[in-house]
Amino acid sequence: MALTGVQIFKLLPKTNCKKCGFPTCLAFSMQLAQRKVSVEKCPDISEDAKKQLGEASAPPIRPIKLGSGDSAVSMGEETVLFRHDKKFVNPCVLSVAIKDTEDEAAIAKKIDDVLHSEIDRVGQHLKVDAITIMNESNDAGRFEGLAKVVAAKAPAVPVIVCSENVDSAKAAIAHFKGKGSLLYGATASNMEAMAALAKDAGASLGIKANGLDELSDLTEKAKGFGVEDLVMDSGARKGKEIIEHNTYIRRAAIKKGNKSVGYPVINFVMRDNEYLETMLAGLGISKYSSIVVLSSVDKWKNLVMFTFRQNIYTDPQVPMQVQQNVYEIGTPTQDSPLIVTTNFSLTYFIVAGEIENSKVPTWLAIMDCEGLSVLTAWAAGKFTAGKIANFIKESGVESKIGKKELIIPGYVAILSGALEEKLEGWKIIVGPREANQIPAYLKSL
Repeated sequence: MALTGVQIFKLLPKTNCKKCGFPTCLAFSMQLAQRKVSVEKCPDISEDAKKQLGEASAPPIRPIKLGSGDSAVSMGEETVLFRHDKKFVNPCVLSVAIKDTEDEAAIAKKIDDVLHSEIDRVGQHLKVDAITIMNESNDAGRFEGLAKVVAAKAPAVPVIVCSENVDSAKAAIAHFKGKGSLLYGATASNMEAMAALAKDAGASLGIKANGLDELSDLTEKAKGFGVEDLVMDSGARKGKEIIEHNTYIRRAAIKKGNKSVGYPVINFVMRDNEYLETMLAGLGISKYSSIVVLSSVDKWKNLVMFTFRQNIYTDPQVPMQVQQNVYEIGTPTQDSPLIVTTNFSLTYFIVAGEIENSKVPTWLAIMDCEGLSVLTAWAAGKFTAGKIANFIKESGVESKIGKKELIIPGYVAILSGALEEKLEGWKIIVGPREANQIPAYLKSL
């Protein structure tokens, strides 16, 4: 179980040397208890205390990487049951299943769907993260053929190799050696052989259990064979089972400190009915899945899952925001209009998108309002005439425009008079209230 700040303090040197960057050892211990700093920040701590604190401060869900290089995705490392306590850390990995019984055209299409799945939403690049190859034929040669195709056509994409057949697993995993793949299909009957294959390939090991009772026994067995990076499948396939099993596992790891289930969870939600599959994927994303395996990744499904995952894995206590700056939309000149708004990500990307739709090159001044929307920032006193005026003066935009005209959002028209007083020589223009009115408005200027 995690130590409290006071318990951690008792293990520190208590010299208040400030070498860690904090004024006292107690202040440092409180930050360490909240996992906001590393124990390595204290240069004078004893090796015994460092070992105790290292174990105590380790997240209850073991951090694991899938893949390698820039395409690698992180899993686990979670510390809470509910995102309002502290944000969830590593977004659920979305993977598409490719079976070795599918024809070449179907296989090629799924690989292409993954490679071209990336979209940009409110400043984040979202995509399907991995490919899962499945040994449905139970034939080692056929499975290896699929592995070769995926390794050749999608060399950078993280791969999950699924087979309980040791010969098939050995043939396929060889093509992803050293690439941080996941070898799934370790059961009570093949554990020793699968553990050896995973270690040799530098892969994580996926445990396949028949229920919660067997799960912890299998993870302990895998650790006994020297494998530390594990991913667990409790056998849950129905929606009710996914919710129940994933919740029991998360509670046991976080609340009870049960290390035998402190690993990322994988859920297989493949269905013939794509709407049902998407709903089950949503359950997994919201209820503690680290990996969700799907039968297909059509664009409409991706948009649903990407959006939902993004919302679940953002910090509810910190609004999404973009950097304060004057952005060029199109290729603005001295005669182009200047619009000001707040740095809430959704506000920025909606406004920028509508300006792009208008085809009118524009200067877009984004002011830091701690990620609040226009009306919220105005009500909170963060988007006021004085602050806007200071921002415009300090931004240097005045040297880039020929006429001193500033367009403000229609919802804060009340600021126009005060702004003209604060920005001497400027003309303040009240723009549209809604972003979808921007194209027509800009074309009318």
